Amino acid sequence: MQGATDDAVRCIQEALLQLERRGATLFRPFGLASLAEALVWQGDYLASLAAIKEGFETMAATGERWWEAELHRVNGVALMGQNKAAESENAFRQALIIARRQQAKSLELRAAVGLARLWGERGRQEMARDLLAPVYGWFTEGFGTADLKEATALLDSLT
Repeated sequence: MQGATDDAVRCIQEALLQLERRGATLFRPFGLASLAEALVWQGDYLASLAAIKEGFETMAATGERWWEAELHRVNGVALMGQNKAAESENAFRQALIIARRQQAKSLELRAAVGLARLWGERGRQEMARDLLAPVYGWFTEGFGTADLKEATALLDSLT
């Protein structure tokens, strides 16, 4: 997120390779979601989508679902980068549903930001605000974090 995307991709790929060599699958969906997001930052949407696909496959094989919402969210971001608005919207909606079911407010915020950004870019500012404002309003601290700063900036741009 600080601009060293090549280093981030290399480090995450190496960590995933080391886990694979040890036969470890715990946290693999998390690692693949992180890799997919770093690849999005590079603009490599196809590689990002491949990492997301592998994350979903690993999740299905292991039953490890705690990072499922984030896989859907990053999928939405990658699809948005490919100008696939309808598919991106579906991915963000799925991320929201899962985050809400898991009561994962931080992941819900990230998914809401993604969907609100998509809607805002499509001229649906009121819908975007109506989605994001209540999720943002749940937070009472942590306003210095990247996620809440991003949500604040997006809400400000939607007014």
